[in-house]
Amino acid sequence: MWQEGKILGECALIFVTVGNHDQGFDRLVKAMDDIAHTINEEVVIQKGSTKYVPKNAKYFDFASMPDMKKLNGEARIVVSHAGVGAILTALEEGVPIVIFPRLKKYNEVIDDHQLEIAEAMENDANVKVAREVSDLERYLGQGLKATGRLSRQNELSANIRHYLEGHATI
Repeated sequence: MWQEGKILGECALIFVTVGNHDQGFDRLVKAMDDIAHTINEEVVIQKGSTKYVPKNAKYFDFASMPDMKKLNGEARIVVSHAGVGAILTALEEGVPIVIFPRLKKYNEVIDDHQLEIAEAMENDANVKVAREVSDLERYLGQGLKATGRLSRQNELSANIRHYLEGHATI
């Protein structure tokens, strides 16, 4: 059972995922752990290789794909790095997503490809892009609701494939 959400006044779970990358994502995990301390919603973090250990949120390192899909499906909202698999999983489960890309300026990646992916998806009604920590709390409080499950054949999925194919030749 999920706790009553202070932000929206409803039962809710916020699921955070950083994917299976061998480099941690301390900035996102710490930010969401800090937010978990200030809201009355359950926050569950898949922290992967992140060294920061959450103090306020529930967390785990890695999970199977069926378990990840289950957590996505139970969430009010997913907060994720800009990994294509994580984004598609949330949208296929019909859950709005806040994408928080790893950025080069923080030495989280070697280039800003995650920012490019996030910006390519920003026009979808189920997607918000948080470029800084201050954006996360604002988007979490907006009462984002999914507009429907994503089909692998829809325009957004096609755009992601198009983006990936364009960058595969570089």
